[in-house]
Amino acid sequence: MTNWIVTHTDRFRAAVTDRSISNWVSFFGASDIGPYFANDQIGGGEDRDFWAYLESYMAKSPIMYVKNVRTPLLIIHSLEDYRCWFEQAVQLYTALKYLGKEVRMVVFPGENHDLSRFGKPNHRLVRLRAIVDWFNEKLKA
Repeated sequence: MTNWIVTHTDRFRAAVTDRSISNWVSFFGASDIGPYFANDQIGGGEDRDFWAYLESYMAKSPIMYVKNVRTPLLIIHSLEDYRCWFEQAVQLYTALKYLGKEVRMVVFPGENHDLSRFGKPNHRLVRLRAIVDWFNEKLKA
C-alpha cells in the first residue's frame, strides 16, 4: 500500500516500502503465491481471465503513477523473496531514479519475505536501523 500511497498523494514527508508490489502484471506471473492471489486482490473477475483484465492490473499498479511521487522513499527488499520478487523493488527504484526522484534501496541477500519476522538477527537490526535513520533524516526540520 505504501507504493500506492506515494504515487497518489504528497501528504507524507517520507515513506518506507518493504517487500512490496509495484507492478501487478509481473507479480501475477512470478509470485510463489500463485496467480489466483493477484486475481483476488485486483478483481480479476469470475472467469479469472488475466488477459481480459490486463488494463485493470496496470491501472492498479503503482509503477504506472511513479511520475507523481514527491515523497522521499526508502525501498527495503530481500533477494530471495519469492512472494514479492526482487524485480518489484528494482522496477520501482529504477523508475524513481530515472525520473530524478529521491529514493534509496536497502537489499538483504539470503533473506526472504519473512525478513522482518524470522530473518537473521543482524539483518533485522540493519533493517530497523535503516528505517529509523531514514525517518530521522527526512523528518527533522
